[in-house]
Amino acid sequence: MKLWGGRFTKETNQLVHNFNASISFDQKLFKEDIEGSIAHVTMLAEQNILTGAEKSSIILGLNSIKEDILKGTLVIDGSQEDIHSFVEANLIERIGDTGKKLHTGRSRNDQVALDMKLYTRDEVVKINLLLKDLLTVLHEIMKDNLNTYMPGFTHLQKAQPITLAHHMGAYFEMFKRDRSRLDDIYKRMNYSPIGSGALAGTTYPLDREYTSSLLDFYGPTLNSMDSVSDRDYLIEFLSSLSIIMMHLSRFCEEIIIWNTNEYQFVELDDSYSTGSSIMPQKKNPDIAELIRGKTGRVYGALVSLLTTMKGLPLAYNKDMQEDKELTFDAIDTVKGCIALFTGMISTMKFNKSAMETSAKNGFTNATDAADYLVNKGVPFRDAHGIVGQLVLYCITKGISLDQLTITEYKEICPVFENDIYDAISLETCVGKRNTIGAPGKEAMEKVITINEEYLTK
Repeated sequence: MKLWGGRFTKETNQLVHNFNASISFDQKLFKEDIEGSIAHVTMLAEQNILTGAEKSSIILGLNSIKEDILKGTLVIDGSQEDIHSFVEANLIERIGDTGKKLHTGRSRNDQVALDMKLYTRDEVVKINLLLKDLLTVLHEIMKDNLNTYMPGFTHLQKAQPITLAHHMGAYFEMFKRDRSRLDDIYKRMNYSPIGSGALAGTTYPLDREYTSSLLDFYGPTLNSMDSVSDRDYLIEFLSSLSIIMMHLSRFCEEIIIWNTNEYQFVELDDSYSTGSSIMPQKKNPDIAELIRGKTGRVYGALVSLLTTMKGLPLAYNKDMQEDKELTFDAIDTVKGCIALFTGMISTMKFNKSAMETSAKNGFTNATDAADYLVNKGVPFRDAHGIVGQLVLYCITKGISLDQLTITEYKEICPVFENDIYDAISLETCVGKRNTIGAPGKEAMEKVITINEEYLTK
């Protein structure tokens, strides 16, 4: 059954039908299509456009279609152009001519706009909850590692000592922002397009506010042309998904590095690793690598939709059908990546001694040695040069600042005393950094309290 065949005298060429059809992918929207249709006919009956008996018959038929699809007794095939045609054809087959009244006061344009919004809105919530699960795991790692010392890096060079809790906290902030972006998208998109018709509304006395309330929207959209041609919410959503994947990819990159024989900061659980077909010693971080790789896939969806929309005049154009496959794929990709990543880090073991040794051996306490001299009255620029000489001396001898004798310290600068060793210990270097946001235990405990409050909301 076609929803538009009246003015045509020829059947559609089969290749044209196949190229034009969207049912192979928009069948994913069958629940949303039925949900929207039930709200629509409920409103039509409320406005006396349909009778109560007609409304009941249509809703009974629509619910039976949904149940049969879910049970597998009704298979969505390619005989129809799209999911809207499929549902309506089956409805008419089940309840007769009354089913032909389902489409009263609406167009496929506002119908598909509604279906996609309902689907996307639900997925925004699901992904938000997946991120909350990830944040909960990160929070537990932070609480357990307030005293786990490790090097902090800039330019992939050891910079200053931090804690594992502090490092995990950086990603906590990233994913927290991701949730905030999803909240914003939900608020901006949660207005109903149904009742906008093809582009110019309808002469039927529809109550769009009532339909919106039935579907838990804040209210109806305010311009019918924009309503049927708006894909901003999908572009925003794909942008947010791209940022989520960027954050996951950065995290994965670090885990891949930390998992190398050279670092040995972490050991991935066997259930989240794979082996080599030829090298029996290998234990590969394939999940982390695949998540990193799939980031480009999600970026591609965003760029594709931006490119599709950039030259489209108002209002609806068939090009917009291209919004679905790539969005569906991006959503499934991100959901899978978040779930797998959460499982991977929740089972990952941290080699605390390797992290601490690495922090000690990388001159991460050099800045603190300079600060020590400043506190003794040496100008910072001079202190910086003195410590640079110390580091060069240590490199030539193959030792760390902690291993220098006090005599060696004094040969370069007589201001040094025995208290230098306490000043450059990891405990002191980290522990004295207690401004909010810094890695000191006191500062981190405040952040953890804030995070706990956030996670209970």
